[in-house]
Amino acid sequence: MAEVKLLGAWGSPFSRRVEMALKLKGIDYEYIEEDLANKSPLLLKYNPIHKKVPVLLHNGKAIVESLVILEYIDETWKTNPILPEHPYDKAMARFWAKFIDEKCMPATWQIMFRKEDEREKAIEEAIQNLKVLENELKDKKFFGGDKIGLVDIVANFIGFWLGAAQEAAGVELVNKESFPVLCKWIDEYVNCKVIKENLPPRDKLIAFLQPRFMASTWKY
Repeated sequence: MAEVKLLGAWGSPFSRRVEMALKLKGIDYEYIEEDLANKSPLLLKYNPIHKKVPVLLHNGKAIVESLVILEYIDETWKTNPILPEHPYDKAMARFWAKFIDEKCMPATWQIMFRKEDEREKAIEEAIQNLKVLENELKDKKFFGGDKIGLVDIVANFIGFWLGAAQEAAGVELVNKESFPVLCKWIDEYVNCKVIKENLPPRDKLIAFLQPRFMASTWKY
């Protein structure tokens, strides 16, 4: 039987992605919580370049970077695929996953940490990116169609972390008036059993984020 271990951190959307994929696939694994302020020898051994979570250990071999890990999981365990079968659809899923990581996430975090005179531009950029994402979702239940797929898993930050970050920072970026389609997806997403079971406690996450935003240039 294959030995699967996951080095992660409770508040990391990146390591939670991997847990979601493992649970959707029905894969047994051992979870090892990392203290990122005091990184373990195990983490430094298996991810010496980035020294970050998540790290998936499969029979002693390490795979790092959440998007790479998700594809590895899908290719290794064929049940309940998270990537489409058709090459074009697969390519599009990869494109939107990268769009979320490279455009949506950085833009939304910048709102929380930018100086006051730079915040308006950051808000504009974040709204524009989220509108593009909402247009891609259109009338689908999930980005993956009728079931959760790669893009939905990668979008866990928007589905859960963004709401907690908005509350912690005292700002509102996404609401039902501005993003009705995205908000409908968020409701479906966080109430999906596998996703719901693999989200951190909201109160704990907000308490973790608040002092970080208060220490930044954000002023309430």
